Amino acid sequence: MVSGSYTHVLERQQRLALPIETVFAFYGQARNLEELTPPWMGFHVITPEPIEMRQGTLIDYRLSLRGVPLRWRTRIELWDPPTRFIDLQLRGPYSLWEHLHTFRDDGDGATVIGDRVRYRLPLGPLGQFAHALLVRRDLERVFDYREQVVAERIEQSAVGV
Repeated sequence: MVSGSYTHVLERQQRLALPIETVFAFYGQARNLEELTPPWMGFHVITPEPIEMRQGTLIDYRLSLRGVPLRWRTRIELWDPPTRFIDLQLRGPYSLWEHLHTFRDDGDGATVIGDRVRYRLPLGPLGQFAHALLVRRDLERVFDYREQVVAERIEQSAVGV
């Protein structure tokens, strides 16, 4: 079996009526990921402040997946404000997790946010079964939640609420 044959891709796009600098600034604060993650995941950034976002930054998280407590560590592989960054899982539930975040000014003062996640589960065929049964649906729910709350959270952040 080719090693990449169990690699999945999740892609999303969302347009916000906010300037690219405002949107990127929100995403550039690691703690804001807690705001964009559903409460049912019990997701918390545990890396002490301040977290300087740049290439090579390591960020540790604590979360729960279906009641199983987990630790997650990512490294910022690429940091290119205000247009894109990549976080790569170094430790966590996936054998591969590479998340490309893109930000594009649409010309009308709004921003198009893009998410492209390449991920692979461990355990070969058993991981594929878990993906089909639970994981794909769970990831869709996480990104559905994010789409629902992102504009509100960024607007609140921009006005200092």
